[in-house]
Amino acid sequence: MANAKKHMIDLRSDAVTLPTEEMLEAIKNAELGDDVYKEDPTVNKLEEMAAKKMGKEAALLVPSGTMANLVSVMSNTKGVTALFWRLSRTCIGMRLAVSQR
Repeated sequence: MANAKKHMIDLRSDAVTLPTEEMLEAIKNAELGDDVYKEDPTVNKLEEMAAKKMGKEAALLVPSGTMANLVSVMSNTKGVTALFWRLSRTCIGMRLAVSQR
């Protein structure tokens, strides 16, 4: 069991997932730019790849799962009331952010 745990990848939260050495090397060598002005080639490529894989016109990279959930809720509930199960992660973890929009 100890060996299985050693190779387990924990994906339950973006707060506990740590980059591998290969990821850190890629980060260190990545070409940088301002993604707000579409000047970051790495972000541009990732967004283009994601949009293509999903069959969508465009994609948006956000830095955390929480932000992705918030973007999704806010863009899909404009002008309407959203209902959430009281024990859902969205309800528990993002109640304040969603209610302030």
